[in-house]
Amino acid sequence: MGPLGGEEREMRVSGKGNPDILGESSGAPFVGLLCDGRWRGSHGIGRFATEALSRLPGARILEGGAGVFLSPLDPFWIDFRIAGERPRAYFTPGFNPPFFAKVPLVLTLHDLIHLKDPREGGRLKGLYYEHVIKPALKRAVRVLTVSEFSKGEILSWAKIPEERIAVVGNGVSPAFSPEGPVYLPGFPYFLYVGNRKPHKNLPLLFRALSRSRLPEEFRLLLVGGPDPQTDREIRRWRVENRVVYAGSVEEKDLPSVYRGASALLFPSRLEGFGLPVLEAMACGCPVLSSRIPAVEEVAGETVVYFSPEDPDSWAGAFEMIARGGSPEIDARKKEASKRARLFSWERVGERLRRILQSAMEESSR
Repeated sequence: MGPLGGEEREMRVSGKGNPDILGESSGAPFVGLLCDGRWRGSHGIGRFATEALSRLPGARILEGGAGVFLSPLDPFWIDFRIAGERPRAYFTPGFNPPFFAKVPLVLTLHDLIHLKDPREGGRLKGLYYEHVIKPALKRAVRVLTVSEFSKGEILSWAKIPEERIAVVGNGVSPAFSPEGPVYLPGFPYFLYVGNRKPHKNLPLLFRALSRSRLPEEFRLLLVGGPDPQTDREIRRWRVENRVVYAGSVEEKDLPSVYRGASALLFPSRLEGFGLPVLEAMACGCPVLSSRIPAVEEVAGETVVYFSPEDPDSWAGAFEMIARGGSPEIDARKKEASKRARLFSWERVGERLRRILQSAMEESSR
């Protein structure tokens, strides 16, 4: 068990309310809207879903269907529920549309990583994207995504009119700020927040650690618990004495973990947005990131970039920060905190509400 307890990151997100209905008042503006609530959780789409659905008073929230969620049967289950509920419009905060329903559809596609990285796709996912998601994109009244980069990728792949895609972005709550409690585990640490899928490129950090000349006390803190693949990579690069699993971190505690870190490390090869980068920026935590389009769009030049294939550069940055950092990093950290304030969940909610109200109007035309 890591210093924060638990076996894996499991953030308790707020705003769920009643699991079936959010705001039953007849005056609530989204009565008649049906939404898929099964995406809510601690992952990136889950954060978006939780925040989005909490801002739609009157909407009916679908639960259940866990056994078929994201399976080949899921579109049929959604069709069945739509037929029973007879909504004015249907919204999913993820990439799981119905098959046949004629109700106005608003679908969210955060990125195309499943198609871009063959290690995370495969034949079945390719078929799902081609024969379920692409037709849904073509018939949806609006398609939502989280960055201009993802929008361009979707347009190139799906060949749908540009005006049908809206970038709603992601946000960060006011709890993520430079002020507040600081996590002090008894050692200085670099921080990694995220899953361990192949596109996240986590082994690069272990390679960089193995080549760095860091002071003995420095550690890499991984949010979440151990898993076999990560343990193998840690042993492969002989950094067992450098890596600590944080265990489960509740969302209310996450800002303090960012504040206590010497830097957030974000070595991804592909991203649709990069929410941990934004959270770290908001908390005044320096960020070392791969130079990839989505992160550049979010962070601009307020973070320090490296190639995701160059462990030596990362190792050099670790050593520089351990020696006390640099005026450049300090200056970027201040600008990053200001830039992060441009991203809020309330702004995401405002964009989403306008789009969904328009979709609901489609049903009465």
